[in-house]
Amino acid sequence: MCGCQEGAGDDIDALLETIEQSNGLTLQSEGCGASDNRPVLYVEHRNLNPETELKRYFGARAVLGDQRPRQRQRQFHRSTWMTIPKNTWPRFSRPGISMTLLESRDGLQYFTFEHSRDYQQIQFKFLDSVESMDPNNIVALLQMNPYHIDSLLQLSDVCRIQEDHEMARDLIERALYSFECAFHPVCSLTSGTSRLDYLRPENRAFYLAGYKHMMFLERRGCPRTALEYCRLILSLDPDSDPLCMLLLIDFLSLRSREYNFLLRLYQDWEVHRNLSQLPNFAFSVALSHFHLSQEDQTESEERERLKHKADLLLQDALIMFPGVLMPLLDLCTVQPDAAVSSHDFFGPRSQQTPALAELVSLYVGRTHTLWREGGVLLWLEECVREVLRRVDSKDPLVEDCQNKRKQRYQSAPLNIHRHVILSEIKEATSTLPLEVTTQSVMGFDPLPPLDSSEVYIHLDWIRTSTLCMRQILFPTIVYRQIISLIIHCITIPMGQKFTIH
Repeated sequence: MCGCQEGAGDDIDALLETIEQSNGLTLQSEGCGASDNRPVLYVEHRNLNPETELKRYFGARAVLGDQRPRQRQRQFHRSTWMTIPKNTWPRFSRPGISMTLLESRDGLQYFTFEHSRDYQQIQFKFLDSVESMDPNNIVALLQMNPYHIDSLLQLSDVCRIQEDHEMARDLIERALYSFECAFHPVCSLTSGTSRLDYLRPENRAFYLAGYKHMMFLERRGCPRTALEYCRLILSLDPDSDPLCMLLLIDFLSLRSREYNFLLRLYQDWEVHRNLSQLPNFAFSVALSHFHLSQEDQTESEERERLKHKADLLLQDALIMFPGVLMPLLDLCTVQPDAAVSSHDFFGPRSQQTPALAELVSLYVGRTHTLWREGGVLLWLEECVREVLRRVDSKDPLVEDCQNKRKQRYQSAPLNIHRHVILSEIKEATSTLPLEVTTQSVMGFDPLPPLDSSEVYIHLDWIRTSTLCMRQILFPTIVYRQIISLIIHCITIPMGQKFTIH
């Protein structure tokens, strides 16, 4: 590949790397090394605070200055880890959210958030506000109920679209604070053993608030803190992975230079999760080996071993996912030479199924900045030439991978579509299928599971089926009394009697 025109790198990354080299610091934090005996999704409280990361780069004095420790207002009584309550926030009163321990088995604790009847009534008002398409109605609802979660999430999206990122981030932090104040006493953020079922509507907002907070942190130049939140969200339901955090965790690991953590996750999960069949892991694991081989403290023999491993992994990734190369070079503003651009393997023959194209577009759109470094591009060039040699020599792996691409990736599951929507990466969103792009997607609950459970499913059905009753048969006040009675019937404990007055 010639005519290399490296794009402007991320200024924040360049600054942080310079500071790291000059101060002799390392971002390979405790608890992320391969020798750690703790669970791979173990979360450290201190790494949930972005100030911890910023102090590593700039020192405590640069981050805090001469300011005294922040004093919390008396209205905030509880110590929290995810967010620090601000004096500018409304006075906190419990909004009607609680957490219940459902069961404990096999060393895991299964929790769920629950909404009081009053909170469910507020939820109905929120849905009315969303249908009105007027953000002012959500603002009015929040003035009366300043810690209503879905209103905070929805209004945060509105502020972000209007480029008021400070307010958007503040609203998400307020939602997380409200959630954390409702935590069950035995719920642990750090152990990786607490579970939340995404099928329950009451739990989904916690996933989304954590995701949005994580993305704000990454954009602020705190990728290490964002990685900790990524691990936290993944630990809540690692088997189903409803927000598909496995499509993001490699990027955050590379951004924060947590190469050993990424390799440990890959080694631990490859057998039962087939991570190598995801384009992002196939390329990112190779890139991790390459970066480790370039570190000054690595012994020469170990450096050669890591570099050889990186070469093989990248070649295998290019053979398995040839559709990655040309879009990647395009976003890196690199013009491939004639031997590459004219070869069929990286041309029309690399056509892929729509499901695979969605994964490839997501990976390229998200991580292309990681490949812009000169050393990385030269390494990529070497591996591309070797891949073409293997293709021309009829390497059996080429045909094997081609068959796998035809047999697999027939359709993407719902959690991948949900992740692509949340990512807002234009290269990926343009590949979403029609059944996704033609339906209404709400920011407070994008693509809800088809098999959702519990009370809000019944409430949605009641709300929809009684619209004609509201509009034709009954005055508004009578309608709301009827709905309130039905909600009461649904939420009343089993076996408990009630009386209609």
